[in-house]
Amino acid sequence: MRVDNYVSPEEKKQVDEKRIKMLKIFSKVATVMNILMYVSYFPQIISNFSGDPVNWLQPAVAMINATLWTGYGWLKTYKDWPIIISNVPGIFFGAITFITVFIH
Repeated sequence: MRVDNYVSPEEKKQVDEKRIKMLKIFSKVATVMNILMYVSYFPQIISNFSGDPVNWLQPAVAMINATLWTGYGWLKTYKDWPIIISNVPGIFFGAITFITVFIH
């Protein structure tokens, strides 16, 4: 099983330009949607500061998940920037939401 995106020169295949263009668009849309998912923590953060704390489990798991995905994208032979960029906000917003659960 291959766990990295390195391809040896003898294994390289010609990739259709249409497919490359489609994948670039797909990765940009997925990146934006992932960032929006994490930005949606704002109402929970506000709720926490208003004295009505949310459950701590979901933002904690989201923060851990985003950290793992960011590490995965960073540690690949060729950094996977869409994965990194889209998950870094999850680390921060998940952590802020988690912390503010206990500060109210």
